[in-house]
Amino acid sequence: MNALELKLTIEQLDERKGGYSFLRIGADIVEQFPQKRATRLVCTLDNQISYQCGLNHLGDGDFFIILSTKRLKALNKGVGSNVLCELQKDPSELGVDVPEVLEALLAQDDELKTRYERLTDGKKRGLIHSIAKLKDIDKQVKIAVAIINGMPRPEAVRLQVR
Repeated sequence: MNALELKLTIEQLDERKGGYSFLRIGADIVEQFPQKRATRLVCTLDNQISYQCGLNHLGDGDFFIILSTKRLKALNKGVGSNVLCELQKDPSELGVDVPEVLEALLAQDDELKTRYERLTDGKKRGLIHSIAKLKDIDKQVKIAVAIINGMPRPEAVRLQVR
């Protein structure tokens, strides 16, 4: 898939659907992607900001890409603004960078690696996001092992008990 350049308008979802700022991607465009709606993408906005993303279904046949407030501020744009959006297929396997801690953990434990490989790509991405935001390596390992083994995250268990 070659990069697609689109001029899009920043929109906002209803509050009851999350209130996110987003870019609408037409179903006709999504049909061109190698894995249709399951294609992970690299989105570049106004030739300034690039990030990995996925497509979400709008419910009317079209799809959307979420725009964070941080990215909107960096572009100095808001709802109703136009933006040049370049989309290309993400070359990485999962559409996110795998943290070194997880790579090392999986390299050391064949059984854990086998369980990890059985996870859906979405669950793998969720695991990566869960541990990537943690600074403490021991906590990253503990959370990764718990998620891979199908246990709820320790924080979730504590919240349920209270």
